[in-house]
Amino acid sequence: MPQIEIVTLTKAYMIGKDTIKALDSISLKINKGEFLSIVGHSGSGKTTFLSIIGGILMPTSGKVVFDGTDIYSLNQEKLSEYRSKKVGFIFQFASLLPVLTAKENLLLPSVFSQKNMGNNEKKVSEYLDMVGLGDKLDAYPSQLSGGQQRRVAIARAFINDPEVILADEPTGDLDEETETEIMGLFKKMHEEKGATFLLVTHSSDLARHARRHLRMHNGKLLEI
Repeated sequence: MPQIEIVTLTKAYMIGKDTIKALDSISLKINKGEFLSIVGHSGSGKTTFLSIIGGILMPTSGKVVFDGTDIYSLNQEKLSEYRSKKVGFIFQFASLLPVLTAKENLLLPSVFSQKNMGNNEKKVSEYLDMVGLGDKLDAYPSQLSGGQQRRVAIARAFINDPEVILADEPTGDLDEETETEIMGLFKKMHEEKGATFLLVTHSSDLARHARRHLRMHNGKLLEI
């Protein structure tokens, strides 16, 4: 059984009298531990797709089945638990809170769970070491470069030991050299932590770092 099974997933919006389908009857099976990429131009539906898999955005129809359970059949408490414990998000921008240190930003996913907070405080140094920032524990975002901020955001995505990492244009604002470093870090974290990794990007070059490649076009998903 696949870890994630997408079944005829559709997301539609009403624009005036017209129905616009951001996603159009997508079906996909993802096995545990896969590293796959979805490439497509802006507006093709990539971010919408990730948001629905991550439990952030409700689909118009279809299912997202995780370990045998349709996540949108869950109540809000269970869906929130899925988002916080099963999924790690890496967004296009680092999205660090400027008033918090690197350590405090890493602990943000733990604020709603005292159990996780206690465990994760012990892991902060380990995870910052893993992304090459072991000496930046008490640094604020303004004291970090763009690439360093992104590394903190990556460590934050892994802090709850999620089973799935969803990365949305994670190197969009970085120079080529830093982008290469970040992709190397993704591969390292994927290998060491074993999480399923889904990367969406407009860059075909970036997409090639994954082991399985798909293309999103006009709300449709194709294997390439």
